[in-house]
Amino acid sequence: MGVVEVLDPVAPARAGGWKVDVSRGDRNGRVSSEWFNRPDDERYLSLDDLWANVKGRSERSRSRVVQTADIRVEAARDGAERLHLVLPKAKAPVAPTHWAFGQLASIVGAPASYLRQLPAPLAGINLQYGLTNHRAEQVKTFETEDGRTELRAVTGPDYGRIHDFELVEAVQRIAGNGTGDTRWKVPGVLDWSTGVYNPDVEISRDTTTLYASDRDVFLFLVDDRNPIEAGRLPDGSPDFYFRGFYCWNSEVGAKTLGMASFYLRAVCQNRNLWGVEDFQEIKIRHSKYAASRFAHEAAPALTRFANSSPQGFVNGIKAARQQIVARSDEDRADFLRKRGFSKAESGKIIEKVLMEEGRPPESIFDFVQGITRLARDKTQQDARLDMEGRAKKLLDRVG
Repeated sequence: MGVVEVLDPVAPARAGGWKVDVSRGDRNGRVSSEWFNRPDDERYLSLDDLWANVKGRSERSRSRVVQTADIRVEAARDGAERLHLVLPKAKAPVAPTHWAFGQLASIVGAPASYLRQLPAPLAGINLQYGLTNHRAEQVKTFETEDGRTELRAVTGPDYGRIHDFELVEAVQRIAGNGTGDTRWKVPGVLDWSTGVYNPDVEISRDTTTLYASDRDVFLFLVDDRNPIEAGRLPDGSPDFYFRGFYCWNSEVGAKTLGMASFYLRAVCQNRNLWGVEDFQEIKIRHSKYAASRFAHEAAPALTRFANSSPQGFVNGIKAARQQIVARSDEDRADFLRKRGFSKAESGKIIEKVLMEEGRPPESIFDFVQGITRLARDKTQQDARLDMEGRAKKLLDRVG
């Protein structure tokens, strides 16, 4: 336990993978949600293909600040979303995307869902009135040439755009093509029948975790050919972890830029993350200085995590296992009660550990595992997140 063992990536997992215990740690469904909702045309098999798409899109785009009073609305067709805008000094009218139409309606204080139900001329009159009387006076447009000129975003003039390709490039600097040419790659798959996680699975549109749409990008990669041994399971076998991270961005303002790093034990077929530990997250709003924050904060943080030693994480797990806080039933009840758990919750936490470990909880690590297992039983998301947060706080205080 005192020695960190990182296995050589050229020696693949024995018998096709590593035996893992996914009953420990947290479950994270963020990647699974992305995987479930992405159509085929938003799935990419390599970072190079993903970069080429979003980079080409940015090269065909332009951003500018215009006076709202100078924008003219044309109702050329029946549908409200088929309205065209005539922007100052533009060669031709631009067609707002579904997303940009919603942004435009929000800026002028009109309900987008209501405008979409109106005949185009009437929707145009409402938008024109709002633009002419818009108190902020200016907006920033983001227009893309793709056969025709599309208005992909309408934001405030101080919107700090971070292009999707910039995030992809930051990931490429540590992950290459994301297909196994570096330590970082699209994840493998957990075999539920054996409990073995196999990192060597063919990357297909069904297994990939590299996504991009007309309004965002999302990437998830793992270092799953280099397992980290952090202690032993009750049967004496190694407790294996892998490093992983995911990141996201929207250059049109649909979401913040963010990245999350963590350790995990497995990824299943539908891309749920199992056995997650030490989850850390950074979010950057697209404010005026967002590009500077990305360059000086987020991108370096990603590189540091990618190149860092797992020794600190392993030492933390070791300390949590060794820090005995309860040796009797009275100690256990008192420990949990002081941390806000009810009598019923305390009993369930102790029972969870007893079932999994064959003994009642004694160490910080035991209690953390019991709390996270109980959190999985919570049907309400807020209650589950609250309990997971208390488990993380308990582990963070070790030492």
